[in-house]
Amino acid sequence: MKHIIGLLVIFVTLAVCGAVAQAQQPKKLARICYLGAAAASSTAIYVKQFRERLREIGYVEGQNVLIDYRYSEGKVERLPELAAEFVRLNCDVILTIGAEGAQAAKNATKTIPVVMAFGEDAVKLGIVADLARPGGNITGMTSIGAEIYGKRLELLKETVPKLARAAFLWSPTTLGAADIVKETETVARFLRVGFQSIEVKGPDDIEGAFRAATKGRANGFMVGAGGFLAFHRKQIIDLAEKNRLPAMYSSVAYVEAGGLMFYGEDRSEMFRRAAEIVDKILKGTKPADIPVERPKNFDFVINLKAAKQIGFTVPPEVLARASRIIR
Repeated sequence: MKHIIGLLVIFVTLAVCGAVAQAQQPKKLARICYLGAAAASSTAIYVKQFRERLREIGYVEGQNVLIDYRYSEGKVERLPELAAEFVRLNCDVILTIGAEGAQAAKNATKTIPVVMAFGEDAVKLGIVADLARPGGNITGMTSIGAEIYGKRLELLKETVPKLARAAFLWSPTTLGAADIVKETETVARFLRVGFQSIEVKGPDDIEGAFRAATKGRANGFMVGAGGFLAFHRKQIIDLAEKNRLPAMYSSVAYVEAGGLMFYGEDRSEMFRRAAEIVDKILKGTKPADIPVERPKNFDFVINLKAAKQIGFTVPPEVLARASRIIR
């Protein structure tokens, strides 16, 4: 009897010790890998929204989640290398910014889940098969496509009523760039606005692009999407101001850095939604079973400080349509 009681005591002691040891074991950190196409400053405001939404859901950095960041610093050709590095790190989820980042992640892995925070039309570019049934390992958020540039040109025309010629600065490293240029040119013909397409292949071409625009007598300016141009946004904004050109940008980061106008998807909302999709995946849902979403809300942001710098007055009826005004 004493022998049996002794064995029970040992068993209970071992069970309790095992439970305590198990409780003391650190929980597995979920590793989210963030693949940025430009510099950290380009998307800092959006990353903040992503992290805040993760916290609201219950993720605490350092306790149950770890976020690794990599940026191409405007060199889009570096994205495949950075994506491959994330594969070696065995990330639980890769979060991509821009279509170029999503494409690089797609080429790097067929197994690690990839969530797009935003980017050009993912179906048209072949990144996913279908919005409702993306298939494969990629899901997330995607933009409405090249059509948004037509809307941007339309708003530029309303803001600059005497707009006779618009110069469009774009980079060939942006996926779908040819479609974007074609779509914008079509809208320009409809609006009876001259259209000047200016391709920028590298940093040394940026100043020349503005010389070409002024030589071509452009009195309005548009900037395309992509990590390369976003990385050089300060130089682009300064040259637009120097040449007194009212400009419509492809990201609100330009306007917050001193540019005149932005119209496009509410990317803060998209990043928050991306955090919710990441949560679903970490809890076991397959990316193939999560429909790709398009943005529901759009921002029209105007910087009146920038308007003053170039001696330009934004028409009151345009100001009334802005979702946010920077004074």
